Amino acid sequence: MNSAQQGTRRLKQLKHDVYIAVLVCRDRRTPWYAKLIAACGVGYVFSPVQLIPSFIPVIGWLDDFAAVSLGLALARKLTPRTVIEECRERAATALNDGTGVPTTARIMVAIGILAIWLALAVLAGILVFRALRL
Repeated sequence: MNSAQQGTRRLKQLKHDVYIAVLVCRDRRTPWYAKLIAACGVGYVFSPVQLIPSFIPVIGWLDDFAAVSLGLALARKLTPRTVIEECRERAATALNDGTGVPTTARIMVAIGILAIWLALAVLAGILVFRALRL
């Protein structure tokens, strides 16, 4: 298998994993704290306050990758296994049928990420302002 085929396979697996995460977050049986951790992990990528700025090539992206990976891994540990298995089956069926993520789900995820980013930006601004005021 050449590198192009491996890359294509990895992208399909990533699409499948992201769709599973969306389904798990939308499921009512998923605990709220697991949803919050997953959202914060993804929200860190869009946050203006980061440990290593994203505009620094490679190193700046590593902390983003680590935050998303750790957030999703911790959320996966906190979610009941039955919910994850059912969402995995639903994702496989939907992606094989070609239906994929509905447009409304994409919009809701984008709005959620934007809201978290905005809340974190405001909180960071308040904390910086208070720290500078001494």
